[in-house]
Amino acid sequence: MVSAIQQELELQKDYLKGEIIETIYFGGGTPSLLSQGDLEAIFASINQYYTVNKSVEITLEANPDDLTTEKLEILAASPVNRLSIGVQSFFEEDLNFMNRAHNATEAIECIQNAKNKGFFNLTVDLIYGSPTTSMERWQTNLQTIFDLKISHISCYCLTVEPKTALDHFVKTGKAEPVDEEQAAQQFEMLVEEMEKNGYDHYEISNFALPGCYSKHNSSYWLGKKYLGVGPSAHSFDGVSRQWNVANNAKYMTALAKNELPFEKEILTPTQQYDEYILTSLRTIWGCELNRISDFGEKFEKYFLKNVHPYLKNETVFEKEGYYFLTKNGKLLADKISMELFFE
Repeated sequence: MVSAIQQELELQKDYLKGEIIETIYFGGGTPSLLSQGDLEAIFASINQYYTVNKSVEITLEANPDDLTTEKLEILAASPVNRLSIGVQSFFEEDLNFMNRAHNATEAIECIQNAKNKGFFNLTVDLIYGSPTTSMERWQTNLQTIFDLKISHISCYCLTVEPKTALDHFVKTGKAEPVDEEQAAQQFEMLVEEMEKNGYDHYEISNFALPGCYSKHNSSYWLGKKYLGVGPSAHSFDGVSRQWNVANNAKYMTALAKNELPFEKEILTPTQQYDEYILTSLRTIWGCELNRISDFGEKFEKYFLKNVHPYLKNETVFEKEGYYFLTKNGKLLADKISMELFFE
């Protein structure tokens, strides 16, 4: 797999047309399984075929149970300078319900150990809306983040995906469904507590202390080009999107033959407009009318007509040609975006 990834890095070296690499992200699956030699091989290929900014943000996703002392030492000796840790909760009952492999003690110890190894640029994932997460537990989860002095946090509402074990448990009465009213209350608490503790709410699900925004995630929301490498990875060059085959064996077989196993679509102006609405409206930077007009006059007219009700009910506000969600609007972000889509 590592050899195939290296081969793809070489074959795709011109995809970003020589742009300087600002962020590198090891995510999807379990990249913490990579050995020291694996990491060195991948970084060697990146540096061979791409120009990398000296202040590049390099993030690696990991679960608390994966980040052993030995693994942290390997990562500390590598170019990785940021860790994304999938904590989800600091309570056993929540973790059991979510079928997580780690326990609450491991979650806290892992963060402390990471800091001891020099990783101060950390982001932690938490999940709210679980039937096992009371308002009191959610408050404690947030306070634990503040006590641990985590600079970046991503918070997601529990969703029940079709054909999953959780979906089956809910349908058969073995698990409680998500209480949408409580989930909304927990989101409101999240926003208030983060603000009180000095965090910027810079994207619907993301909060950071000033200067600690994720460069990588921000690139997606700002519509920058990116190259995805590996099975299922997506790439975007501004006008088209492509995605690699999901099957590991097919991916490796193709790369062994010097072939790139991907499908591609050219984005229509409508798709570009819809994606811009979806990504920009979620952020602190907002949605710019001039940018919308670049897609065509019909999109500007459509947007102005359909955003009017949300300006009227104060879920969206406008400032100097930019449109932003209000606090109440953030609770309805997906609905508002869908109403503003051209299709």
